[in-house]
Amino acid sequence: MIFKLLFRFKVKGRENLPKSGGFILASNHVSYLDPIAVGIASFRKLNYMARHDLFFNPWFSWLLTHINVFSVRRNTADVAALKEAIRRVKNGGALLLFPEGRRMANGSSVDPEAGIGFLAAKLDVPVIPVFVKGTGIALPKGAKFIRPTKVSVQIGKQIFIERRLPYHDIARVIMEGVNKLS
Repeated sequence: MIFKLLFRFKVKGRENLPKSGGFILASNHVSYLDPIAVGIASFRKLNYMARHDLFFNPWFSWLLTHINVFSVRRNTADVAALKEAIRRVKNGGALLLFPEGRRMANGSSVDPEAGIGFLAAKLDVPVIPVFVKGTGIALPKGAKFIRPTKVSVQIGKQIFIERRLPYHDIARVIMEGVNKLS
């Protein structure tokens, strides 16, 4: 309700989400609002990976854990996080990932992380691209206050992946699918 009022929130392509079974959502990431926007856009309960230092505060750690967030150590091959992601998706869960691995300023990009390519290859589940628009204005990187503006989420059709490709190449294919929705 708050997103609807504050951001005139709109969702397109919700019908592209699988009704059952595990899958991966791959989204652009420019704001702390992105996981919330994608979570609201999905009719399925999502699982989220978040950087490990968000779990240092006991109260915030408890909150994150209770909304299906688990930690990942960035810039490493965090085997425990990968195993947890695999377990959740194999149990029929939906996993939201940000292929670039961090918030990016609007318009900028880096090579996506190979981890999403690894998970897509190993899990052999649908990978659905998502593009969030407007959150970079509503709460840009470094901002302290939210600005009311239009926010929308575009959910694309499943990306078909050649699972024998190197993980970095799979990650690039996924990121291209996300960027095509912009």
